[in-house]
Amino acid sequence: MTTLRLGDIAPDFEQESTQGPIKFHEYLGNSWGVLFSHPADYTPVCTTELGYTAIVSGEFAKRNVKVIAVSVDDLDTHNGWVNDINDTQNTTVNFPILADADRKVSTLYDMIHPNADSTHTVRSVFVIDPNKKIRLTFTYPASTGRNFNEILRVIDSLQLTDNHSVATPVNWEDGDDVIIVPSLTDADEIKQKFPKGYKEVRSYLRITPQPNK
Repeated sequence: MTTLRLGDIAPDFEQESTQGPIKFHEYLGNSWGVLFSHPADYTPVCTTELGYTAIVSGEFAKRNVKVIAVSVDDLDTHNGWVNDINDTQNTTVNFPILADADRKVSTLYDMIHPNADSTHTVRSVFVIDPNKKIRLTFTYPASTGRNFNEILRVIDSLQLTDNHSVATPVNWEDGDDVIIVPSLTDADEIKQKFPKGYKEVRSYLRITPQPNK
């Protein structure tokens, strides 16, 4: 099995979901995407994760991100589980959950780690850009719920650094100062790109206000 790495094209697939058949690349269109797996339906940690994803769906939407979940259970089980999620988490799941009973998507994305669990997926996350390239991967054990605020934070960083010659430092949050990339050395270009100025801590460490704020 080929390991998916950052910069690889996310594998395309067609699979049934709670919102009808999904052709993955076509579904994403010109949007960013978050594909994330769940070990099984009717499990407590997954229920809280999917509920929270629905609660912050507006945050994903304003970043032009489509979220799509996957679990190895079938569509009927998914539909019943969604009712439970809506009821227990006081929300409405408004994104598709892939029914991956044949393990097609789980296998394509190497979401089943046999030494952890031979049948269920681990908690994988793939952030995919509009060019269908994989830009970030997370892998959590089944027992640990993910931090979706961190996923949003990373998407903010990726979208910012794609559009400006910057990187984001440790614990960066949207609105914090950023770092001018070391490859940018022309003084006139720096002045043009960063009219707010910058602080040179070292020649390779130049701090500047976030340029799109």
